[in-house]
Amino acid sequence: MIEPSQPSRRQRTLVLAICCMSLLIVSLDNTVLNVALPSMRRELDASVAGLQWTIDAYTLVLASLLMLAGSTADRIGRRKVFVAGLLAFTAGSLLSSLAPSLDWLIVFRMVQAIGGAMLNPVAMSIITNTFTDPAERARAIGVWGAVGGISMAAGPLIGGVLVDSVGWRSIFLINLPIGLAALALTLRHIPESRAARPRRPDPVGQVLVIALLGSLTYGIIEAPAAGWRSPLILGCAVVAVASFVGLLVYEPRREDPLIDLRFFRSAPFSGSTVIAISAFAGLAGFLFLNTLYLQDVRGLSALHAGLYMLPMAALTVLFAPLAGRLVGTRGPRICLLIAGVAMAASGLLFALFEAEASNPLLFTGYVLFGLGFGMVNAPITNTAVSGMPRSQAGVAAAIASTSRQTGGTLGVAVIGSVLAAGLAGGSDFAGAAQPAWWIITLCGLAVLVVGAVTSGSWARATAERTARSLEDPVSPSAATGSPRA
Repeated sequence: MIEPSQPSRRQRTLVLAICCMSLLIVSLDNTVLNVALPSMRRELDASVAGLQWTIDAYTLVLASLLMLAGSTADRIGRRKVFVAGLLAFTAGSLLSSLAPSLDWLIVFRMVQAIGGAMLNPVAMSIITNTFTDPAERARAIGVWGAVGGISMAAGPLIGGVLVDSVGWRSIFLINLPIGLAALALTLRHIPESRAARPRRPDPVGQVLVIALLGSLTYGIIEAPAAGWRSPLILGCAVVAVASFVGLLVYEPRREDPLIDLRFFRSAPFSGSTVIAISAFAGLAGFLFLNTLYLQDVRGLSALHAGLYMLPMAALTVLFAPLAGRLVGTRGPRICLLIAGVAMAASGLLFALFEAEASNPLLFTGYVLFGLGFGMVNAPITNTAVSGMPRSQAGVAAAIASTSRQTGGTLGVAVIGSVLAAGLAGGSDFAGAAQPAWWIITLCGLAVLVVGAVTSGSWARATAERTARSLEDPVSPSAATGSPRA
């Protein structure tokens, strides 16, 4: 086992900054692409489903590999995996900027995502093991969450500036200097570390996760064209259900499962998973709808579309750091309640009052959503890892990151499919988008309700019991009497 000596405050701050640089490029790539979609559709002759895949190929691979990357880093060395992730992500960004067709762009986005999967959970594990004081760790995680929220919300504005000034390919080139700088700083300043007891690989669990997320996403995106009752879509549904059941049956039997189902005995952890999926599904759908509407219906340029969404980005930038401080001092409950109310109210403005048709309502919707999303990101990660033993923090953070990416993937898949089905049925954009806005409203309500239920004293007690059980040296298989895999 390799354990670094206790770093100084300056060293800890530098480690946090390096980890936040990696998060910046990975999170930015989730949303910076949105305002480039109309330009890409014209140049690459892409359908709505093709546009969905340019986003979901990235988030799907991220979601599928995050937990594998986290456990591998604990086993062979966190810095090694972090460096490999930076190299792969930077190379994938360069290749994406040179993509000659939509199919090649999707492939190169998957290369980016393989690198990105090595960054987020590993960076969180590095942060958790660098900041050993609980209060200081909470503030560091708050900064981490704020950077993620800010980069995702600012994506449309940054993308708009780049697309209008240089072209859509430049949205990938921006990752190169940041990735190379993070790589140089990592090699110089981040020490190697490993978990005290590395987890063994779980190839069966990994295949089941990929089958579940892949079949579910593919079925949702392709259903409008293939038909919901077609053999292809029904086959995807069967694979998804079978994979989910397989995870529930197989994982508890392993000594070192890819997904330790005992985590979900903690109400705050389970709640953070649901909240992450709901919030990021809402964000992905919100950005997908608005960037297409502003450019295809209103006829705005990519830059002007990004400027229109500036209120959302500004509110996220303003409230994400505040949320980090609130979580560190008051806990996650206040942030989650504010986030749920604001995101649901924003969705209602579009679903009930057609806010897109009126600039005052449109900007009000953007302000509310930016406020809500700014408040939700920091408590997700903090709630996921709080109370967990340090040896399990990386895995817990990886599951939280997986939940974010899964939410983003499902948001684009579901919202895009609802929009495509409405447009194919002859509706105008506003009519086709109305059911999608109701889905986004429900995502906000889920954040509100689940946040309220899983942040009280009862929920904290379940987290404490779960933490004690995870510290128990008895393995899951031994505890249940099940054989080892």
